Amino acid sequence: MSIKSSGPINQILAALPHSEYQRLIPHLEEIPLTVGNVLYEPSQPILEVYFPNLAMVSLVSILSGNLTTGIGLVGCEGMVGMPVFLGNDRTTTQAIVQISGSAMKLSANVLANEFNRAKHLQKLLLLYTQIQLGQISQISACKSHHTIEQQLACWLLLIRDCIQQDILPLTQKSISTMLAVRRASITEAAILLQNAGIIHYRRGQIVILNRSELESKSCECYGLIQKEFARLLGTRQ
Repeated sequence: MSIKSSGPINQILAALPHSEYQRLIPHLEEIPLTVGNVLYEPSQPILEVYFPNLAMVSLVSILSGNLTTGIGLVGCEGMVGMPVFLGNDRTTTQAIVQISGSAMKLSANVLANEFNRAKHLQKLLLLYTQIQLGQISQISACKSHHTIEQQLACWLLLIRDCIQQDILPLTQKSISTMLAVRRASITEAAILLQNAGIIHYRRGQIVILNRSELESKSCECYGLIQKEFARLLGTRQ
């Protein structure tokens, strides 16, 4: 059964009134997202937006010398392509698929028109924008003030919420790229969490064994981001 016929997995689409979602259905296309797929590049026009189902997309800042750092995550609670409904068609970040899955693709023009027409979609997207801006700010503060172990715990929890499962198909290289720290530092932090029985790590996969203990190892950043999702969108209760 297709997602369109069984109901949307993406939580923004699922929260829409029936009439608004029905208007979008003819324009929605379910597409696969594969690790490494770039959905848009900095300063390039955004022609489509994406509502992830059980995939995860990283918003990445690219600096000179090909230095990169993850500044935000988008999963089943959000959408990729916010500038489209904020009055612009491009941004300074790259959107790249970090965990494979699928998404509902929608023309940027259709979204812009529906944003101006549909009051519930508009409200949901504006609330999600507030959450995303807060998440980006919190991640920035986290990288400046918290230990690598705390950052890793926070990031794993955020990723888990994006894809709604405890098995995370991630490599240490991808995590070190997102956190902009040395791979060896990620290895050391992962070993500490594994020795404590909180996660299990093997090549290309991290399994969260004890979420409550992982939260205790995280800094306050995860809790603050989680509370905003609950307060504004009613998710992550």
